[in-house]
Amino acid sequence: MRKILIANRGEIAVRVIRACRDLGLGSVAVYSDVDRASLHVRMADEAYHIGPGPAVDSYLKIGAVIDAARRSGADAVHPGYGFLAESAGFASACRDAGLVFIGPTPEAIAGLGNKTAARGYARQAGVPVVEGTDEPLGPDVSDDVIGRAAARIGYPVMVKAVAGGGGKGMRVAREPSELPAALRLARSEAQASFGDPRIYLEKRIEHPRHVEVQVLADAHGTVVPFVERECSIQRRHQKVIEESPSTVVSPALRCSLQQAAAAVAVAAGYTSAGTVEFLLDADGRFAFLEMNTRLQVEHPVTEMVTGVDLVTWQIRIARGEPLTLDPAMVATPRGHAIECRVYAEDADAGFVPSPGQLTTLRTPDGPWVRHDGGMDEGARVSVFYDAMIAKLIVWGATRAEAVARLRRALLEYRVGGVRTSVPFLLWLIDQKEFRSAAFHTAYLDELLHQRAGRPFSEPDVSREEVAMIAAALYHSSQRVPPVVEAGAWKARARMEGLRS
Repeated sequence: MRKILIANRGEIAVRVIRACRDLGLGSVAVYSDVDRASLHVRMADEAYHIGPGPAVDSYLKIGAVIDAARRSGADAVHPGYGFLAESAGFASACRDAGLVFIGPTPEAIAGLGNKTAARGYARQAGVPVVEGTDEPLGPDVSDDVIGRAAARIGYPVMVKAVAGGGGKGMRVAREPSELPAALRLARSEAQASFGDPRIYLEKRIEHPRHVEVQVLADAHGTVVPFVERECSIQRRHQKVIEESPSTVVSPALRCSLQQAAAAVAVAAGYTSAGTVEFLLDADGRFAFLEMNTRLQVEHPVTEMVTGVDLVTWQIRIARGEPLTLDPAMVATPRGHAIECRVYAEDADAGFVPSPGQLTTLRTPDGPWVRHDGGMDEGARVSVFYDAMIAKLIVWGATRAEAVARLRRALLEYRVGGVRTSVPFLLWLIDQKEFRSAAFHTAYLDELLHQRAGRPFSEPDVSREEVAMIAAALYHSSQRVPPVVEAGAWKARARMEGLRS
């Protein structure tokens, strides 16, 4: 393997380019019309245009990506996460083109991407599974038949897309009268998001924790499970904050989760990096949820508490190398890590995207702070893609230390030109339930409902501060002491800074 094409954009493309450099490998970027000047394009050794702005015409266009790999002379492809990362068809196309796909086999992606088939792997491995239907329910299955299945499972039930992921194609039915609408909406979203309207039912566990286990598996039969990640802070089934380890997982439970995750990977014949997700109830009982056949957005928290570079290991496994990690070293955390995602979005307006140019971008720094960004100052947040600006990851010897460092780091952001999720994140991590880790998967949605639309952002004082500075400079030139009012110390301090 000499040269890797990264079939992605933004933060994850930058992350993989850096791993390529660490390993002395060439890197190839691909880009759409709107990404021509993006950071990942400028960082890569080579870059190839693959189409217009909409992802369906560029980053999701398998033929264009394969052609770029052929033109560049790349001999491997890393899919990152999102876009084609969990496409068995793309993995197959890479294999047919003689390219190494840095990920699991097409067969493993197809098998685990089908959520009902994935439940079958878990059962085969002896891993507890949330009660539900074991076969896909297509559009030809009547609501009456599905209603009888829901009654056998017991309400409330989750209606979930067979090909789902990222919180899409999911609806709750708390009683029989809610089931028809839940079916209609879940099927419609599943068709729009995945091109597959099939759904299945799962018993809804009230107020569970979402805990997941990272695994690495090589082609020589070795599977290594890592310390767990806690991903219960979610908004509408989408993760907001992730951390490792979980405060509610004991050493004995950790061992059981790791054994279960490894067993699912073995049953599925899995290779590369993957994540086995579980639901954990209030009594500490866990059940298999799904397995993600790709690198997770939150993989840095695992790297921070284990010291293992997961991306370079993905590449090494794809080269045929055996895993040489000490399982005991990665099974136990060292300290505590937390990640949050910084989006260009307006939380005060219902978390709508806030596209535009980043006229200012100053990012956090300092001991035990990691900023995984895919944009720099002057970049434009496009309407065509996910609005994530960066991921902020911090480490501390204890959870309390990590939370304090996260707050300090968030306060160091200076972003101009777009609204961001930073005020919302600062509010969230100051909540008593977050501080005490007393939360569950529905916690944030319930908290936001109670908040009833009150704004997260503090009033914009930038104009006031500019006026104070101007007044202070004027009075100084007139040799008249400026009036000191509440908040005027900022103006005076800035004036002194301007003088120096």
